[in-house]
Amino acid sequence: MASWLPSKLTSASLLIIGVLFHVTYICSIFDIYFTSPLVHGMEQHRVEAPAPAKRLVLFVADGLRADKLYQFHPDPKTNELTTRAPFLRHIIEKEGSWGVSHTRVPTESRPGHVAIIAGFYEDVSAVTKGWQMNPVNFDSVFNQSEHTWSFGSPDILPMFAHGASDPNRIETIMYPAEHEDFGAGDASELDTWVFEHFTELLEKSKTDPALHKKLHSDKIVFFLHLLGLDTNGHSHLPMSEFYLNNIRIVDEGIKKVTEQLSEFYNNDGKTSYVFTADHGMGNRGAHGDGHPDNTRTPIIAWGAGIQGPNKANPQGHDEFSADWGLNEYSRNDVKQADIAPLMASLIGTYYPVNSVGELPLPYLDTPESFRAASTFTNTLQILEQYHVKQELKRRTELFFKPFPGLTGEHSPEAVKAQVQALIDAGKYKEAEAECVIVRDLCLEGLRYLQTYDWLFLRSVISAGYLGWIAFSLNFILRTFVGGQDPRLGPLGGPRSHRPIANVASAQENQAINVLSVVVFAIFSIILTIKHSPALYYAYVAFPIFFWSRVILDRRELLSAISKTTQSYGWVKTTGSVLGYIVALEILVYSYFNRGILSICFLFLALWPAFLPSVVQRNNTLLMVSWSLSCLGTSIFTLLPVEMGEDKILILAGGLILTVSGFVSTAVVPGITADPQQPGAAVTARNVMMFQTGLIALSTVIVNDTVKSLAAHEGLPLLNQTFSWIILFITGSIPFVYGARSSQHYLLRMVIIYLSFAPIFILLSTSYESIFYFCLSATLLSWLMLERKIYSASEMQPLSDTLHAERRVLTSATSSTSGGSSDANGATVAAVEYPIRGLSPKDARPAIFFLFFINVAFFGTGNVASLASFSLQSVFRLTTVFNPFFMGALLIVKILIPFFLVSSIFRVLGRSLELPPFSLFLLGLATTDVMTLNFFYLVRDDGSWLEIGTSISHFCISSLMVLFTILLFALSDLLVGRVLVPVVGEDQRKKRS
Repeated sequence: MASWLPSKLTSASLLIIGVLFHVTYICSIFDIYFTSPLVHGMEQHRVEAPAPAKRLVLFVADGLRADKLYQFHPDPKTNELTTRAPFLRHIIEKEGSWGVSHTRVPTESRPGHVAIIAGFYEDVSAVTKGWQMNPVNFDSVFNQSEHTWSFGSPDILPMFAHGASDPNRIETIMYPAEHEDFGAGDASELDTWVFEHFTELLEKSKTDPALHKKLHSDKIVFFLHLLGLDTNGHSHLPMSEFYLNNIRIVDEGIKKVTEQLSEFYNNDGKTSYVFTADHGMGNRGAHGDGHPDNTRTPIIAWGAGIQGPNKANPQGHDEFSADWGLNEYSRNDVKQADIAPLMASLIGTYYPVNSVGELPLPYLDTPESFRAASTFTNTLQILEQYHVKQELKRRTELFFKPFPGLTGEHSPEAVKAQVQALIDAGKYKEAEAECVIVRDLCLEGLRYLQTYDWLFLRSVISAGYLGWIAFSLNFILRTFVGGQDPRLGPLGGPRSHRPIANVASAQENQAINVLSVVVFAIFSIILTIKHSPALYYAYVAFPIFFWSRVILDRRELLSAISKTTQSYGWVKTTGSVLGYIVALEILVYSYFNRGILSICFLFLALWPAFLPSVVQRNNTLLMVSWSLSCLGTSIFTLLPVEMGEDKILILAGGLILTVSGFVSTAVVPGITADPQQPGAAVTARNVMMFQTGLIALSTVIVNDTVKSLAAHEGLPLLNQTFSWIILFITGSIPFVYGARSSQHYLLRMVIIYLSFAPIFILLSTSYESIFYFCLSATLLSWLMLERKIYSASEMQPLSDTLHAERRVLTSATSSTSGGSSDANGATVAAVEYPIRGLSPKDARPAIFFLFFINVAFFGTGNVASLASFSLQSVFRLTTVFNPFFMGALLIVKILIPFFLVSSIFRVLGRSLELPPFSLFLLGLATTDVMTLNFFYLVRDDGSWLEIGTSISHFCISSLMVLFTILLFALSDLLVGRVLVPVVGEDQRKKRS
C-alpha cells in the first residue's frame, strides 16, 4: 500500500477502484447466500426391497403455472367454463395424487430441472455459466437409472447427459435450436415433435432387438421435456389462447403416451408417471424472480406405487386452489427437490447423492415396510451429506463447533442403529417418525454448515462497504472541499500539494502501512486454513485498504469538515447531511413500493413555489415546464408493470417522439446558433431532420411487426433487417456527429435524445416511449432550472447562447490559456472553466441524480426483478431463443434512460462550475448506503416472493452503481466537450 496514493489519487483512479470494488463485492451475495451445496465422496444408498415400478415417465411442461393447469377456462367455441386438461383432471379424480410443487429462485429452466431430477437447489451463479453444460458435476436420477431416453430441447437435455458416469446411459433426442422461435406462431409444435419422436422410439423397437431389450429392462426412465408452453408464454403471455390451447395439446399427448406404454408393456402395471413443471410464468411472459406465478408449479403422479385420490380427508387447500373445483381431493404440496427421491424410490435406483429432497410419503402407495425403508434410505442419504460436509468443515476451521442437534443420541451412528432396530422389530410407523425427525435435523445441520461463515463474511462485507463510503467521501472532501488549488488536473486530480500540517508523518505513514500488511497477513493465514476461494482475499483486502487510507488522511478529513461547518454553519451542514440520508432511505423504501416515486414527483412539482423570488420572477415558463413534466412522469410509477402489448400506446409514443423531433428541429438549432459558424446550424438541422425521420420510420416498422406477430405470421425479414439498420445507424450518430467538436449543451442533449428515441420505440411494448419523452422533458427542465438557480445565487446573468464561450479574452487571461484563431483572425481562448468547491447546497443535485436514476430504471419496470421487463420487446429484432442475446437487448433498453440521466448530470456539473466528476462522485460515494440496507435485508427464509425480492433488490442496487460508473464515463465521452455557458467574463477573470 504505497504512501503516495492519497496525495496522487485522482477521480479517474477513484472510479477504477470503485468499479473493481463493486464488481468484486456484488459476488458476495452469491458467496454468502448461494454457495454451491455440493460435496463429493458420499456413500450411495437405495432401498433393497423390490421397487413398485420397473420404469418411470417424467413429463416436464416448461413454464406451466399451477393455476393455469388446474383452473377452468372459457371454451373458445361455446364460452363455457371447462378444463383444458381433461385427462390429467381424470387422473386427479380417479387414479393419482396431486398438488403444487414450490420452486426456488431463480425460476429458470436449468435450476428447475436440476432440482427436479437431481434433488438439490443449484446456486444462482450457475445460471450465468450457461444452460447447456454443468458448472459443477452432480448426480441425478437419470445417472442412477439403468437407461434414460430424453426428448426435447437442446437447452436442457445435454446438461444431464454431460458428466454422466456412463455416457451411453442417457440418450438425448433433440430438435434443432432454430425451432425455438418466439415469432413462429404456435410453439406447441415443439411438444408435438416430442410426442411423435417418443412414438417413433417404440415403433423402432419392433425391428431393433437391442432397443427392445433395453426398453424391457428395470430401472429405466423416459423424460419428455415439453417447451411449447414456455415459448408460447413468452410470445403470447400465459393468459392467451395459445398458452391455454398448448395445455390441451400437452394433455392429449400425455394421454397418448400413457395408452402407448400400457399397450407396449401389456398392461403390466409397472409404470410410474410424474407430471410437473420447472417454473411458472408471469403475466408479462417472463420468469426468473420469486413471484408466486413463477414459483408455483403443478405436480401430478399416478401409476405403480402412487397413492390414489384421497377423498376421505381432503387437506392442503387454501385460497389459491379455491376456484379449481378440486376441494374434495386432498392437495399434497411438495418442494421441487422432493420429486427426485420420489422418483428414485419408485423405480428402486440409488438416491442422487447430492439430493436434499424429502421423500413425500403422501404420494406413496406401498407396504409399510417399503415406506419405512424408503424414508430410512432418504434419511441416510442426507445424513451422509452432513457427515461428509462436517468433516470437510472440521478440517478447515481452527475452532470448529459442530451442529448441536446431531450430537449425543442423534449422532449419525446412534440414529442408524436406532432406526434399523425399529424396522427389524416391525415398528414401521415409529421408524418413519424417527426418520422424519432426524432428516429434518440433518437438513438443519446442512443449513448450519452452509451458513457457518456468514458472520465472518457479513462483517467483512459491511466493513468493505462502509470503508468505501468513508474512503470516497474522504477523497471528495479533501479534493473538492478542503482548500485545494481550485484549478484541478485531469479528471479532478489536484495540482497542488496538500498542507504539510495535515499530512501524516513518514513514521505514522509507515506504521499504518505495516499494520495494514500485518492485518491482511493474519486474515490471509485464516483464509488459507479455511481453503477459502481467491475472492475472499479481495473481500478482506478492500476494507483494510480503505480504512488505512482514511486513518492516514484523518487530519485532512477533519480539516475539510471544519472548513465546511465554519463556512456554512453547523445547522445548515448537519441539516443537509441528515436530509440527504433521509432521502436515501426514502429511495430504499421506493424499492418496495414504486408509488413512493410518484409522491416524490408531486412534491417536486411544487418545488418552484419555494425558489427565490428572483428565480420565480423571470422563469415562469421554465417552472411551469418543470411542474408539468414532473406530473407527467409521476403517472408511470403508478401504472401496473404487467401490461400486455398495446399497439395504441406504442403508436402514441412514436407520434409524440416524432412531433418532439420536428419541434426540436425547428427551435433548437436557431437558439444555439453560433454567429461565427453559420453553417453549423444548417448541419444540425439536417441531422435532426434525419433523426426525426428514423423515429417516424421506427414507429411504422413496429406497427407492422406487431400486426404480423399478432397474426402469427412470424417476424417479417424486411422489418427485421430495417430494424437492425436503424438501431446501428441511430446508435452511432452521437459518436459520429458532434462527439469531437464543441456543440452547445442544449443542441447536444437534443441530438442524444433523438438518437436513442428510435431504439426505445423498437423495444417498446406499451407506454415506454411516452415515459421516455416525459423523463427527458423532466431532466432537461431540471438542468435549466438548476442553471437559473445558480445564476441567481451568483448574482450574475447566465447566458444561454454560445457567446459567453466564444469571446476574445484579455491578454492576461489569454496568456494563461491556450488559444486558437477563428475564421476572422480573432483569438478564441481554450479557457479553463471557473471551478469552485463543493458545498452543502450541492447535496440537492446529488440526491436528485440518485432519484432520477431510480426513476429511469423503475419507470416501466417492477422494482422486484429484472423479469418484469417483457421479453416481447426484443421480438422486433429476433425471435429465435437465445437467452444471453435477448438479455443484452433488454439491458440496452434499460440503460438508455440511465444514459440520459448521466449526460444531463455531467452537463449540470459544468453548469454549476464544479470540478469534473465531483457531483457524480458525491452521489456514487453515498449510494452504497442503500446497498448496505439491501445487503442486510436479503432473506433466505419466508416466502419465495420475499426471498427473490430481497435478492433482486441487492443486485439491482449494486448493479446501478456499476451501470452508473460505466455510463457516466460514456457520457463524458459524448458530452465532455459541450459548450456550457458560464458566469460572465468579469467573474471568469476573478476565478482565474
